[in-house]
Amino acid sequence: MAGSERSLTSADWDTGPAPKVYLPPSLGYPLVPRVAEVLFLAAPGGMGSKKLRRVGLSQELCDRLNRHQIVTCQDFLCLSPLELMKMTGLSYQGVHELLCLVSRACAPQMQTAYEIKTQRCAAHSSAFLSTTLSALDEALHGGVACGSLTEITGPPGCGKTQFCIMMSILATLPTNMGGLEGAVVYIDTESAFSAERLVEIAESRFPRYFDTEEKLLLTSSKVHLYRELSCDEVLQRIESLEEEIISKGVKLVIIDSVASVVRKEFDTQLQGNVRERNKFLAREAASLKYLAEEFSIPVILTNQITTHLSGALASQADLVSPADDLSLSEGTSGSSCLTAALGNTWSHSVNTRLILQYLGSERRQILIAKSPLAPFTAFVYTIEKEGLVLQDQQRP
Repeated sequence: MAGSERSLTSADWDTGPAPKVYLPPSLGYPLVPRVAEVLFLAAPGGMGSKKLRRVGLSQELCDRLNRHQIVTCQDFLCLSPLELMKMTGLSYQGVHELLCLVSRACAPQMQTAYEIKTQRCAAHSSAFLSTTLSALDEALHGGVACGSLTEITGPPGCGKTQFCIMMSILATLPTNMGGLEGAVVYIDTESAFSAERLVEIAESRFPRYFDTEEKLLLTSSKVHLYRELSCDEVLQRIESLEEEIISKGVKLVIIDSVASVVRKEFDTQLQGNVRERNKFLAREAASLKYLAEEFSIPVILTNQITTHLSGALASQADLVSPADDLSLSEGTSGSSCLTAALGNTWSHSVNTRLILQYLGSERRQILIAKSPLAPFTAFVYTIEKEGLVLQDQQRP
């Protein structure tokens, strides 16, 4: 053991942008971060899911840890110093310095509003992804906000998946056409995605741009589809997206739908299921918010509707906050009304909520039910070959 032990050197972390190493001004071996702090940093769905190679460790050290399936900050911080010494060959001092580095890297840092604004300006990233629905974009101050979660909810057949497919195309377009010029990760939990529909919307909505087979092929190859049919599969996919976002230049993440797998696996009438479901939703929301904020990209999620039962039965229903009860349809006293599914935990996690609902056999409307920027507003639309089209709006 002693023969393989060595001290940490500058070669053990990259010289590029990385969190600063915390080296306490101590004479001997300073204390390792307290267990409570480590457990907090490594909490599932939190910053602990960040990959070690993104916190400043050298490739050699990452490879050595990877051989022991130590890939994330959570994996690293849940090990004892002795275990880390055996895996890395470092001295106690070196391991302690690594623990401080990794802890600092995944701990939430205080920032001023000015620093956040400066960082976003320096990144030259778009603040919004246009929906090309001009009145909706105007109300939302530009479209679907980057760095936040946007939920699309409504009854079956009202156009939620059509909207997601349309946004997938828009994200791949050049920036001079209002796009983000990037790739898309599309997580499909209902097997509802249609490649044929994607091509049809692209050709019909932007006939001048998609005038060659090559451009259609390029756009469709940028949409990376994953079919995940269980809660565990969805969560594992989300928590593994960080490197894919970097390597593939992903500019939009879509999950269609969040509610599908959750409602299949968690029966809220069984004791304990509500608590477990809320834990899962909180973890999922935290991971998605981290990705949205870290990479300044929009995340679009679809949700289903459920029946809000009033009175004594309300505690067993899939409830949301009272403000959301009015979003879909209003019920009379002692009756029921339709609301967005998944409950209060999820309702408070999304930044923007758009509700799609029927106005008749052909017409539908989009409601801005929740937004930090826009008032409660409604827009009438129809579904055409080119996707969603607002009433009285000219074709793009």
